[in-house]
Parts: sequence; structure tokens; C-alpha cells
Amino acid sequence: MTLDLSCPDWFEKLKDGRSPLPDHLPIDREEADAAVVVFNKLRLPDVPGQPLLRDVAGQWARDFVSAIFGLVEMSEDRSVIINRPVRKFFQLVPKKNSKTTNGAAIMMTALLRNRRPNAEFLLVGPTQATAELAYDQAKGMVDADPWLKKRFHTKDHVKTIEDRKNGAKLKVKSFDSKVMTGVKPVGVLVDELHELGTIAYAAKVMSQIDGGILANPEGFVIIITTQSVEPPAGVFKSELDLARAVRDGEFTEGETLPMLYEFPAAMQSDESKPWENPKHWPLVLPNINRSVTIGRLLPKFREAKEKGVGDFSIWASQHLNVEIGIAINGTSWRGAHFWEGAKDDRLQDLDELIERSEVAVVGVDGGGLDDLLAAAVIGRCKTTRRWLHWSHAWCQRDVLDLRKDIASRLQDIADLGQLTFCDDTVADILGVADVCERIRDAGLLPKAGGIGFDPQGVAAIIDELASRGMGDPLLVSVSQGFRLSPAVWGLERKLKDGTFSHGGQDLMTFSVGNAKVIQRGNAVVVEKQTSGKAKIDPLIATFAAVTLMSRNPEAAPAFDAEAWIESYA
Repeated sequence: MTLDLSCPDWFEKLKDGRSPLPDHLPIDREEADAAVVVFNKLRLPDVPGQPLLRDVAGQWARDFVSAIFGLVEMSEDRSVIINRPVRKFFQLVPKKNSKTTNGAAIMMTALLRNRRPNAEFLLVGPTQATAELAYDQAKGMVDADPWLKKRFHTKDHVKTIEDRKNGAKLKVKSFDSKVMTGVKPVGVLVDELHELGTIAYAAKVMSQIDGGILANPEGFVIIITTQSVEPPAGVFKSELDLARAVRDGEFTEGETLPMLYEFPAAMQSDESKPWENPKHWPLVLPNINRSVTIGRLLPKFREAKEKGVGDFSIWASQHLNVEIGIAINGTSWRGAHFWEGAKDDRLQDLDELIERSEVAVVGVDGGGLDDLLAAAVIGRCKTTRRWLHWSHAWCQRDVLDLRKDIASRLQDIADLGQLTFCDDTVADILGVADVCERIRDAGLLPKAGGIGFDPQGVAAIIDELASRGMGDPLLVSVSQGFRLSPAVWGLERKLKDGTFSHGGQDLMTFSVGNAKVIQRGNAVVVEKQTSGKAKIDPLIATFAAVTLMSRNPEAAPAFDAEAWIESYA
């Protein structure tokens, strides 16, 4: 049976101080209430007096417990769980909201409500140390209660809590594909999933976890995480996107229940930044006035803002769950500040740009076989003369092994159709030529200066374009380094004054966020080596196209293929 797990009124619930969970969930109240009783009797181990969670935990935490343990189908005699219509629970909550403590308490509740002999429950984190934080909290709960100390045997040397009554165990596992292979747990808590976005094998491990719980009808996975300090990527992005799609009713066939404490996208992207106002912070701080207060957050908020946008972006992502669209920091390109505001989603399709443009130019940039090769198209709108932008990139497939630190992000972009992995050494060259040919055949390329390249290492592309009738004077070199300064400054201005639009492609968000600027005399330089291993080729290709469009080109007459073939022969 597929349940409706959507919660379209989630923001209204946040404003009312209620949990952002659907009201129509078919919760088994007997199971849910029994689990809440257990949860309430656990003690907070690292607070003076070790109070009961009944007295210090928020209602939002109990609502989450009710959903986890109440969304079950019981046998007629209620002795066993025969099915879980919801097997995954995704909670996005800022730091300092008892995230790890509540997670540990939920897993202790699972141990105490468990009916399966020798069942295995796992605490998993991006690092062993992260997973052990939850273990330490769970162990502290055992040590704080004499009855629990008799019931459970804690083995610190192997980070395991064992139920002396039925042999069930709660243990720490590292997030590793070898460690997770063959594991068939009843329940898994995955903490801080956002830190796994850049790990190439993370999706494989999560798949193993999801598959492992299927062996048990009562199996479940709980993900508790904050936002990422970089634009969401990899397995974190895919899980977060799914959770949002379920919450918003866009995906109705899944078995993931989201509980997301975040501001609406419009509120986060608003240039006035309403989320910076402390009066709005309680919306995303469910444990407000318990483990966290506005007064304790304000000093660090002010310090981070004073240090610059880089530190401030990280603070906001961790303490208010503000998603970083472009990873801006103190050395970032100035245009990055205005990039998000220039989006026109229709321009994700090159055909849209072609249809709306009176003339178009192509910039190309890329390095060796371990790099990206990028093409950026800028068209000039027929009616408004606004500049319209589209881009694509190619890379050899073995880049995923050579650049493991960004492999997950590249795969995400490829899944969106904005990057092509090449299994042939010339496939990227052919791809760039195909884009140029499409613009030429649409009658949009100018007669001269329509395709711009970095003058270094482009012989293969030039040969391919020449074989298709695109040679001098159409092809021009665009010098790099400080000579790109006019394009860098010019694009900044057009982004700010609203005369440049782009498709909001993840490829460009990634590239723009990676761009770091250095001052060289009176010029500015955006250099690949300044950005380290991160890729900025699509942005450099864009600057090349800006250089060409700044010359105010006019489209050449339509290309006559037959005449060219005759002259070429």
C-alpha cells in the first residue's frame, strides 16, 4: 500500500510551531504511544541532573518517534510487525537542536521495542568519530538508568550495546562499502548525511543500507542531517531532492517520510535575505529555548557576518539550514553574488536560446584528458537585446577516478544532461563541434569572430570545425589570464543590471562557485590553479563568449552547405 506522505502546508505548520509532518498518517496509536513512553523515560546523559527526555525534549521529537514506530502493520495478536509502509525517515534540522541526542534516543527506543532475537541496529556516520558521538549518547542513557544498566551490556572497545534479554545489538559501523556489504540490520541511523556529498561511493553504500533492511519486514532507515556547507551534491542531494519532492506532493510512489526544518526556497533566494532577521529563526529551530536560544546564536551570527560572506554562508547553512546555491567566499568572483538572480529556467534548453536570438557566439575552454572541455553559447535576444546564456561540458569517463573529490558532483550534473562523459578520446571534440554547427546552421553565427578559444591546445577542435566549414575568420583566439578582465567585469555588470540571463544550470552554479579571483595590478585574474581541483572551465568559456558578444556582432547570411561542399572539394 502506497501512502500519501506529502505535507503541502509544511510552512504554515512551522509558523504555528507544529511539526512539518502530514496530519493524515495512518499511525498505529498503540505502537506509537508505547514508543513515546520509552523515549520519554530515557535520560539526557550530558546535562546536570540527567533529566528525563519527557521533561526536556520537544514535542517535535516525540512526533518523529510516533511516526517512526507508529507507521507499521501488526500481526493479529500484535506480537510482531508484519510490514512497514514507510521504511525511510529523513529529518533535516540545524545544529544544536539535539539532533545526535535524539537520534541516539530513537535507536535506544528501537532496542527496547524490538521483538526480533539477535537483531542488529546500526549507528552510521561519515566518519567513525561522528557515529561514535551517537554511541556515546546512547551509552550515557544506559549508564544513567540502573534498570537499563542491568538490561544492557555496553562494550566500549567495540562500540556495541547488547541486550542481555534477546541478544539484540546496537553498534557503530563506518560508512564504507566493504563494511556494509552483507549487513541485514533491523534499523539504521545515518547521521550527518550532508558530509557524504563529495564521497564517490556514498550512493553505493546507501543503496546497500536500503537493500539490507529489506530482509526484515520491520526494517527502517533514519537519516538525520543538517544542510551542507557547499551546494548539495551526491547522495545528500539526491536524498534531499527526494524528500522535498515527497513533501511537496511531486512524488507519491515512495516510502520516505520527510521532516524538513528549512525556509521556503523563495525566502532563501530573496535578495533582502529575510532569513537573517532573528525573528524568523524559530521557524527552523524546533528545539528553541531548550538546547538552543536566539541569544546564544546571535554573537556567532555577528562574528560570521563580519568575517565575510564565506564564513557567513557556512554559519547560515549549519545553524539555519540555508542552502548554499553558490559557494561564495572572500575571494569569489563578484558576479557570483548576482548569479542566482539572473536565472531563466527556459534557457536550460539550447533550442530556446536559438529561437529567441538574433545572433549568437560560442566560447570554448578546456584542458587535457583529465579536465573538462566546455562550450558556452551567448545569444542576443531579438526583442530586448538581453544576452542569453547556455552551456555544456564534456569529460573523459576516467576523470571520475582521477578527481574523486568532485566525482559525485560531476555525476549529478551529468544526470541532468548538462555534462557528457566520453568513452572515446574524440567524443568531446565532436560534441563541441556539434554545438557550433547547430548555431551556424540556425543562421546565428557572425561571419567573423563567432567562435572563441583559448589559443593553447585547440588544434584538434580547429581541425574538426574546419572540416565542417567553420574556419577563419569565424574562429578567433581569446587570450586568457588578465586579458579576460574586461569580460569578467562586463559580465558582473550585466548580471547586476539584469541584462544577462542564464538557465540556472547546475553545471554553471558549480563552476561559478568554484571561481576564485586574484588581483594582478589593475586587472583581475580567474585562474584554474587558483581554484585547485575544482572546475571552472564552463565559466572561462562563458568569459570567452562574453568577449565576442561585446564586439556587437551581426549574424552572417544563412550557411549554404552545398556551396561550401563544392568549394571545399
